[in-house]
Amino acid sequence: LESWPTYDEKALEQAEVTMVIQVNGKVREKLNVPKDLPQEELKPIVLAEQKIEKFLEGKEIVKFIVVPNKLVNIVVK
Repeated sequence: LESWPTYDEKALEQAEVTMVIQVNGKVREKLNVPKDLPQEELKPIVLAEQKIEKFLEGKEIVKFIVVPNKLVNIVVK
């Protein structure tokens, strides 16, 4: 006649999330970053990634789209 076990919802939350990085809609990289990182802080981290730099060489960034805690899509031409 024990009570139903309880849990702490905060224990399930993670401090980091895995962000998918796309260039023109194609997955190029996955990064672990702090959860709820603002776009202003996320953009330099993404653009500094070596795998992403090679897809951006000599191209103009048209859009930098961020879906919070999920993905970043960089549109280039």
